[in-house]
Amino acid sequence: MLYSIDEVLDYVKEEDVKFVRLAFCDVFGTPKNVSILASELENAFRNGISVDAAAIAGFSEESHSDIYLFPDLMTLSLLPWRPSHGKVVRIFCDIKLTNGDDFELYPRVLLKKAVAEAAKKGLSCYFGSEYEFYLFKNDENGLPTSVPMDSAGYMDIAPDDLGENVRREICLTLEEMGMSPESSHHEEGPGQNEIDFRYSDPVSAADNSITFKTVVRTVASRNGLTALFDPKPIANASGCGMHINVSPSMAKGGEYFDSFMAGILEHVSDMTLFLNPTAQSYLRLGSHKAPQYISWSPHNLSQLIRVRKERRIELRSPDAHANPYLAYALLIYAGLDGIERSLTPPPSADFNFFTASEEKLLGYKKLPDSFAKAASAAKSSEFIKKHLPPQIIEEFASSGR
Repeated sequence: MLYSIDEVLDYVKEEDVKFVRLAFCDVFGTPKNVSILASELENAFRNGISVDAAAIAGFSEESHSDIYLFPDLMTLSLLPWRPSHGKVVRIFCDIKLTNGDDFELYPRVLLKKAVAEAAKKGLSCYFGSEYEFYLFKNDENGLPTSVPMDSAGYMDIAPDDLGENVRREICLTLEEMGMSPESSHHEEGPGQNEIDFRYSDPVSAADNSITFKTVVRTVASRNGLTALFDPKPIANASGCGMHINVSPSMAKGGEYFDSFMAGILEHVSDMTLFLNPTAQSYLRLGSHKAPQYISWSPHNLSQLIRVRKERRIELRSPDAHANPYLAYALLIYAGLDGIERSLTPPPSADFNFFTASEEKLLGYKKLPDSFAKAASAAKSSEFIKKHLPPQIIEEFASSGR
């Protein structure tokens, strides 16, 4: 682990690093970067690298035009797919204004703020996400087609599963970059795959999510494929989710787990715009095991929340278009609110929502079933307005992506 500017600069010199990618994301979680020569890295640490805020989705404000990228020392990683001579490293950045203040529209800053507020009250959380994605064949011009790379099903093996070697390459690349993949397998849809990686602190987990999607897309492209994380890329097949696992812990101990979960259940409808931020997101919810009702249980996969035996909450509604920094921040705030108000979750719903009678379902609220309803819920929510800047709320609500 690297802890000082001098150590990072020495590492860059010793490893023959020629280029440094300063990584960040826009308000929607779309990865961005500025590439600088290694000789400019010290200046980046000391003074930051200027970026035009108006050109970044969700960053434009009348009060400023320039924002500054400051590399986070702890996030340096070699890019294994770049040349071994004249290497390339990537470092995630924080963003500041000209006066040195944190840039409050930057999702990574907002997550750090949530972590700090929770820590003041004795709450810490660990996050890990499970990502699903499709692999489609490219044509002779390298452009994506609508043809999945195989027709295999859930946990099938070769020769039906043609994605095995691609998943292997993804996992090995992630390891080289300091991440810890736990498992991988073929999912239910044709050409659909899942890779899970180990949990970590909230900011590292969100950084890892951005890294993961970049690696998947890069490895797929190198294999003549296109990786899609879209919620519903094939109409009658399984959608792609981003199941978020969170393990809360209170320094003072006590009975807090149920209240943390109750806080998420209380606010999940208001948060849905940020967990499912595109119109296509709502084609996935309520089909092929994706939840539709606000419920929890330790037992089956039709629930919104599944409580794992390790006292871990698995939220199953989000999809991979969610910005992980905002998603994790809102979940921390929701859980903390549940603890502070001593909320109690409803009884466990130990039945399958996809086969239950209409009469049985009447007792359960639904998640918003359209982008418009999710946007309306977020815009009218005091919880959301308390924890997110109004510009971010409006950016998501008006995007209609």
